[in-house]
Amino acid sequence: MSSPQLSPDAILFDDRADAARQLAELVLKESQSVEASFVVYALPRGGIGIGAEIAQALGCPLDILVAKKITRPHDPELAIGAVTADGHILRSLNSKLPGWQEAVERAQSKAKQQLEQFHDRPNVTAAGKIALLVDDGIATGMTISVAAQALREQQPKEIWICAPVAPAVLVKRLYDYCDRVLVLAAPDPFLSVSRFYRAFPQVETESAIADLKKTLPNC
Repeated sequence: MSSPQLSPDAILFDDRADAARQLAELVLKESQSVEASFVVYALPRGGIGIGAEIAQALGCPLDILVAKKITRPHDPELAIGAVTADGHILRSLNSKLPGWQEAVERAQSKAKQQLEQFHDRPNVTAAGKIALLVDDGIATGMTISVAAQALREQQPKEIWICAPVAPAVLVKRLYDYCDRVLVLAAPDPFLSVSRFYRAFPQVETESAIADLKKTLPNC
């Protein structure tokens, strides 16, 4: 699945809907060799539309799992860790810094607030199932990795991390947190997730909720 020859200027997907269709095809193909029940967990907001397409292809439930980057106030783009809404924490090697606990609490508060926006979610269990963790792309891997840590406590049969694109150097590391990694492309160099989309607008909460509701009859 790695695509090291891709130019950093390459456009891989027209938009999230295009990426979702392609990724759903890959996941459906992989699922045919496995006898198990599936459940999809999307990382909001950008991952929900992708997750909805996969859940509909598999005929399985879709839920969400919220994780947020832990950052320092003066450098909000640099992730020094990640935390889920229920308090699972992943820290980077250089995160033993003054103000760490405050940064964790700040990020967890944001995660809790976002989770509350999806109060109609089905809240399905992953126990005994293959749980697919889905996002619209992976950059540092921190949020999806801490989400996998949290999901492991539900004792799923397996965890698959699924995304349209992720850095080539990161793919092997993701196996520390999951059983299978499914990506359509793993470019090197990797500038940002948005760089590989022709259109990558911010997903509004209302749109994400609507995508989640599309799959509710499957629950």
